[in-house]
Amino acid sequence: MSLSHQVCDNIRTAIDDGRLEIGARLPSVRDLASQLGVARGTVQAAYDALVSELLLSTAGSGGTRVIAKPPRHASTPSEPIVRPLSTMLRGFSLTALPFQTGVPAQDAFPTKLWASLLGRAVRDDAMTPTTYPDPRGHPALRAQIAAYLAIARGLRCVPDQVIVTVCYRGGLALALQVLGASGQRAWMEEPGYPITRMGLEMARVGPVAVPVDGEGIDVAAGIALAPDARVAIVTPGQHSPLGATMSHARRRTLLDWAEAADGWIIEDDYLGELQLGARAAPALASGDTAGRVIHVGSFSKTLKPGVGIGFVVAPMALATRFGQAAATLGPSFFAPSQLAIAQLLAEGHYLRHLRNMKRLYAERLSALHRALEANYPLETVAGPIALLRLPQGIDDMALARRAPELGIAPSPLSPWYQDPERRMPGLLLSATNLRPNRVDEAVAALRRLLANRV
Repeated sequence: MSLSHQVCDNIRTAIDDGRLEIGARLPSVRDLASQLGVARGTVQAAYDALVSELLLSTAGSGGTRVIAKPPRHASTPSEPIVRPLSTMLRGFSLTALPFQTGVPAQDAFPTKLWASLLGRAVRDDAMTPTTYPDPRGHPALRAQIAAYLAIARGLRCVPDQVIVTVCYRGGLALALQVLGASGQRAWMEEPGYPITRMGLEMARVGPVAVPVDGEGIDVAAGIALAPDARVAIVTPGQHSPLGATMSHARRRTLLDWAEAADGWIIEDDYLGELQLGARAAPALASGDTAGRVIHVGSFSKTLKPGVGIGFVVAPMALATRFGQAAATLGPSFFAPSQLAIAQLLAEGHYLRHLRNMKRLYAERLSALHRALEANYPLETVAGPIALLRLPQGIDDMALARRAPELGIAPSPLSPWYQDPERRMPGLLLSATNLRPNRVDEAVAALRRLLANRV
């Protein structure tokens, strides 16, 4: 097949499978020829062939554009289809719905301030001489994270221990890589975050479901279930999803286990900044004198998921290895976003934002309780989230799949359980995006959903 036919076939296929949509503009002949390393006549011949097939148009000053898809032929073999993501990984949308967990209040995000800081950061970054950035994250952001954690989470660390990651998931993946946990077993809270369990399985780590009580993960049960485990993933500040704060005694027991077993604790600081009740519990890592806790945090649930930035605080003994892993396996980051968050922290905007969020979420959570308490008593669990328990036998997954049709997005409780015998149905209801003028509408939609639950 000649080069022009190859170029033509590649473009035709891209139009057919939707990678090039109707109206998409193609590169100029000169630019595409330079990119492909072929003569301009080769690309021109391909474009001319596609114009003759009525797939492209070169009329006017708009350049070469896609105007139609190639006709389908019955004999064309079907292409392999990518299977959809599992249910827990779906539901991505541009608009946050009432009751949707993991998404902060969209109407309270400091949009103008963020745009100003981000714009300033983009200009500053554009003026900086081009070089390879520090793979651990921008030094200014790492320094501000270290300062913030000392003030707000009681965690003493130096910037060299801080590694910037892609949200919580990136921190978990990096920690598992550094620990060389593939092929091992790890304790995980039961119930526990489904994404953590899926992440462990993807990393070829066997998750062991360890029961959680009112004091946190049951360390004795973990030892009995998996005495060989050397990694534990916990949410001590607010258990995800039921909200229990790990007691001081249980923290001490867990830290003692890690030191004696030469094990490691991955602390998911789930909603650690948004504890709405009494005095916020400090980070587990703040009491770690043996250097066994890897602290993982994120800005996704306090700012906006699209920011996409999280962080790891590595124990001093592992800081260099974390840096090496970030340099070889970690993704690169958009420097202006890091600089903007650093300014949010340095100028006090972030703590002010958290204070406003805690007040707002407390008000919205109270409104949710008042609206449902007569017929559907709720349990306040973690931060701005309430739990509506359902009778055994109710398919909470099916309810959650139908809910977006009614304009709401509660999360099912049952997928948080690994052990089918412990599984409990329920709906997790976040009050973050329950605006005052939409409470009645959202609650009415929830009632309709529950009325047709069987």
